[in-house]
Amino acid sequence: MLQYLHMENKNRYSKLNEYLKNKFGERTLKICIDAGFTCPNRDGTVAKGGCIFCSERGSGDHIHTSTSNFNSITEQVKNYFSSYKSKRANKFIVYFQNFTNTYDTIENLKKKYDSTLIDDRIVGISIATRPDCITEDIVQLLSTYTKHYYVEVELGLQTSNNETGILLNRGYTSEQFTQAVKLLNKYNIDVVAHIMVGLPNETKENLENTVNFINMHNIQGIKIHSTYVVKNTKLCEMYTSGLYIPMSLEDYLENVVYIITHIKPDIVVHRISGDAPKDLLVAPEWNSHKKLVLNGVDKILRERNWWQGIFVNFKLGTGIF
Repeated sequence: MLQYLHMENKNRYSKLNEYLKNKFGERTLKICIDAGFTCPNRDGTVAKGGCIFCSERGSGDHIHTSTSNFNSITEQVKNYFSSYKSKRANKFIVYFQNFTNTYDTIENLKKKYDSTLIDDRIVGISIATRPDCITEDIVQLLSTYTKHYYVEVELGLQTSNNETGILLNRGYTSEQFTQAVKLLNKYNIDVVAHIMVGLPNETKENLENTVNFINMHNIQGIKIHSTYVVKNTKLCEMYTSGLYIPMSLEDYLENVVYIITHIKPDIVVHRISGDAPKDLLVAPEWNSHKKLVLNGVDKILRERNWWQGIFVNFKLGTGIF
């Protein structure tokens, strides 16, 4: 049914801005927050150095404030509202973006989350984290916010291939992703999965397996990232030594189209490219031109008269669940 809705709205896939507008009745934006977290594959708990593609600033490269001081977290929200002059949006979701935003004690997590909920215009909380940092106690804490706020949790998967996961220094397995999704489903908290296209040593079959793996889970959203090379990372070392070659724009577009046309039609597509800061980006150059990806994917879908989920394998059923 949803595929026809996409066509009526002139969208070939379910886009985040439309989803939020329908959910909250008007345009809704995200406020990106750096709450001073780290990751267990950075501090030595499960590994050191972090994921090979991740910069020193984490996934929120565009956020330049880094602090664990609760008042400073509040200041980030205040500064956003004081600098936001547009009248195009009156509702906002606080987005805990950098590193692993459930990697702390329950007491500290609650303080950090609470410190952002200071304005009536805030309608939701989005938490980016790792599957191995989701426990029942943490999910129970998140569920307490659902009485007054929309709550979603973003889980990094990147790939369902555990061998690639080891190469990435990910520090967790795809099976742990499944367990985290089950816990979040238990408390009716929306799940957004992150996957990456163009990872080292990944084949088309690996990507197909990852898409099938996603479809076997009860998730509500997906973020599709390009694998780009930034300075001072292990991936950058691999690139400069010739051990990693970034994917071409043409191949990337075809892979994104494959994902969109093979994922379930009720999954909201939050993004279809990565955002690398220009001061850190090494390769590929096309990654700094986001519209090339957005327009390129839309063009292919229109020309082929394809839409989200047109080729989804419903025979997979509910799989793990």
